[in-house]
Amino acid sequence: MYEIRVSEDVEKDLRRIKARDRRRILDTMEELSHEPSVETKNRKILVNLIPPFETVPPVWEFRVGDYRVFYDVDEGDEVVYVRAVRRKPPHRTTEEIL
Repeated sequence: MYEIRVSEDVEKDLRRIKARDRRRILDTMEELSHEPSVETKNRKILVNLIPPFETVPPVWEFRVGDYRVFYDVDEGDEVVYVRAVRRKPPHRTTEEIL
């Protein structure tokens, strides 16, 4: 089971999100404690993305409705670092929302 660590920026991101959506995002983030490095329908590696935050490549994106949770994984220490949560409107790219 992986430990989940959330950056201060994520805490700020979550405060700006409606309570109902925030609860859903937090519940979904708990799923990352089990197999965070396995691609699924809602989870994928972002190839060639240079994020505006410090990270350990590769960067992962987890889709939760209109929101995206960006994280990376330290397999050795079994830690998931959640780096950002952003709303992704239709027709916007990942690079545009970061």
